Amino acid sequence: MDATVWIALWAFSFLASHLIISSSAVRARLIGAVGEQPYRGIYSLVAAATLGPLIYEFARNKHAGPLLWYLRADAPIRWLAWLLMLTALILLVGSFITPNPGGIGAPGGSNEPRGLLKITRHPGLMGFILFGIAHMLMNGWAGDVIFFGMFPALGILGGMHQDRRKVRELGDRYREFLAKTSFVPFAALLSGRVRWSSDDMPWAAIGAGVVLTAAILALHPLIFGGHPLG
Repeated sequence: MDATVWIALWAFSFLASHLIISSSAVRARLIGAVGEQPYRGIYSLVAAATLGPLIYEFARNKHAGPLLWYLRADAPIRWLAWLLMLTALILLVGSFITPNPGGIGAPGGSNEPRGLLKITRHPGLMGFILFGIAHMLMNGWAGDVIFFGMFPALGILGGMHQDRRKVRELGDRYREFLAKTSFVPFAALLSGRVRWSSDDMPWAAIGAGVVLTAAILALHPLIFGGHPLG
């Protein structure tokens, strides 16, 4: 079977299993049957069992399938791709600094958005989305597009799923948080639902994102192949 088909099958398997096991009905039944910690173990095992073969298949068959688009190494779009990557890394780091949207459900948590949560209520998932888009821009082969397209799909579907689950679990507190924030970056700020202040600047995340971007630029040819700078 063609490598592109295998990549597509494993990508679909990862996404489908992730969404099914984390769905409200299945999640509740599994936790009721085996408990919270064993459920997390099952979830991790299934994720590894589908993500591992996907990464292996893609690593063996980069640039599989027909070339759908090609961007010259010196095209300005390359700088857009790196700007997206820098933003993605800042958001991913920031998601650990300000985890669990609004701190809702955590001891002493508040439903008042702060920092990056004023930009997007799911900074980690938005980081995955931007990571995938940046790599799709620079890798136009069908197999690459399917592999990297999985990240935006996971981010979008995961954000929608998480919002629905939080509403069921936390009720009005999370509805208030939803009303004040946006999944789409900057939508809440542009609409005036929240206001940015100097205290919201994520300096630690920005610094870490810059360092990680520089490290990836230097190490990408050695670890992943390719030449991001052309």
